[in-house]
Amino acid sequence: MKRDLLVQLLAARANRQAVALITDLATGEQRLVPRAQAGNDPLAEKLDEAFRFDQSGSHDGKFINIHNPPLRLVIIGAVHIAQSVIPMAQQLGYDVTVIDPRGAFATGARFPGIALHAEWPDEILPQIGLDPRTAMIALTHDPKIDDPALNAALKSDIFYIGALGSKKTQAARAQRLRDHGFSDEQIARIHGPIGINIGAKGAPEIAVSIMAEMTRALRLGD
Repeated sequence: MKRDLLVQLLAARANRQAVALITDLATGEQRLVPRAQAGNDPLAEKLDEAFRFDQSGSHDGKFINIHNPPLRLVIIGAVHIAQSVIPMAQQLGYDVTVIDPRGAFATGARFPGIALHAEWPDEILPQIGLDPRTAMIALTHDPKIDDPALNAALKSDIFYIGALGSKKTQAARAQRLRDHGFSDEQIARIHGPIGINIGAKGAPEIAVSIMAEMTRALRLGD
């Protein structure tokens, strides 16, 4: 690999930017394609699939080496459903962060080994950053906590936004977001009620439905 390509690749990794290193198997020539620009590449269709499925491999005489940033899950609300979601998310390769300004909930005893922030979402999210390899789930049922987080999520390009609550709760949430200037198209990005409808009962089953829906969004873009 030429030095300039290596520098670009390392910079992309440092900035959590997804890129593909494409090598011509016949000539050895290489080029770096950011995911944001992959739609204009001759290998656009294959690159889209490779990025979505984290899948490197050869295609049409080229080797496509995918460099995706690690997956991240930001959980708003240090609640019991979060405790069920976290181990599943970790097994699927997510780095997990929990945000809840209620210090009595966001404790190391309840969430050992997890990045915890007992701060308001609108204070900490700008520091964490939200990008296309990040998902967010809002679980508190408290608009004072969930809404600022959803506001930030809708202004970002994260791949999944989910919010706990009934259809009635989601309708009220949508109206509050409209009042803050969001369009119906933007609000439709929020999966609410959260999770695939599998008739889930109890926190572990709800966690299964959430992770299934999140995986579908990651891999299929739904």
